[in-house]
Amino acid sequence: MRAVIVDPPGSLRLSELPDPVAGPGEVLVRVAAAGVNRADVMQRRGKYPSPPGAPEHPGLEVSGWVAALGPGVSGWRVGEPVCALLAGGGYGELVAVPVGQVLPVPAGVPVEDAAALPEVACTVWSNVFTLAGLRPGESLLVHGGSSGIGTMAIQLARQVGARVAVTAGSAEKLEACAALGAELLVNYRTDDFVAAVRAWEPAGADVVLDVVGAPYLARNVEVLATNGRLVVIATQGGTSAEVDLGTLMRKRISLHATTLRARPTAEKAAIVASVRDHVWPLVADGAVRPVVHERFALADAARAHEVLEGSAHVGKLLLLTGAEPPVA
Repeated sequence: MRAVIVDPPGSLRLSELPDPVAGPGEVLVRVAAAGVNRADVMQRRGKYPSPPGAPEHPGLEVSGWVAALGPGVSGWRVGEPVCALLAGGGYGELVAVPVGQVLPVPAGVPVEDAAALPEVACTVWSNVFTLAGLRPGESLLVHGGSSGIGTMAIQLARQVGARVAVTAGSAEKLEACAALGAELLVNYRTDDFVAAVRAWEPAGADVVLDVVGAPYLARNVEVLATNGRLVVIATQGGTSAEVDLGTLMRKRISLHATTLRARPTAEKAAIVASVRDHVWPLVADGAVRPVVHERFALADAARAHEVLEGSAHVGKLLLLTGAEPPVA
């Protein structure tokens, strides 16, 4: 099969790899599209290798069709359109996936666009709703509101009846967030998000979803309401910072820091099952949609990484293989 590999270090190139085979409990997916994520960029730079046992080439989510079923797998049929959450290997024409991490393509979503859903839906649902417990009537602050994660967080929060504030770096990005339902729009390049949120919601935000990390830690604690919950899912700005424990205790703030990729298969399967139950009906109804900024050929993966690193996009970037559904 054709696949994009990291070679030499720091670079991507299209190569030929042996076709994977579906092992026990796995589904082989013929890939139509793969999502491009910040984690892929980190992997290309040598800072985020695949977990043990996962394919070494990048790619954390795909869409396509079932090509084969491994021993012991039932409930799927060859040729069925699916999307999937991966630990690696999405940048290729075939990938073997644990069956618990496979999802049907939601009704009304093109197969290729479904690759924009698994990573963001699983990340947002597991962190904002399962872990932080965002509830109707509460307020959510999303840093990087125009990202793939951010665009999903805005939509899901609005669907549960929460109010949403976002930060982003341009008027165009903020306009896109507003179109998805964000109420408070803060340009982090020119405005103080703590002051803006406090003017909008004097008690503070109930939940903060953060991708910046260390530089925002103290201000995230400041912007949170009493009993607030901070969830850090990325550290784009750095990993080391000090926090005033007295403030955390006085405000009864919960601080969570998580990643999704390296979790055990059983944990990922539980998250995927919950997403299928709670998020997929909203997507099928059109209330939540994948936001796709641009599509690239698989051979143009390096260009897709350049666009992602340039941060001018809104939503997701996809790599397309040009594959057709397999014959059942």
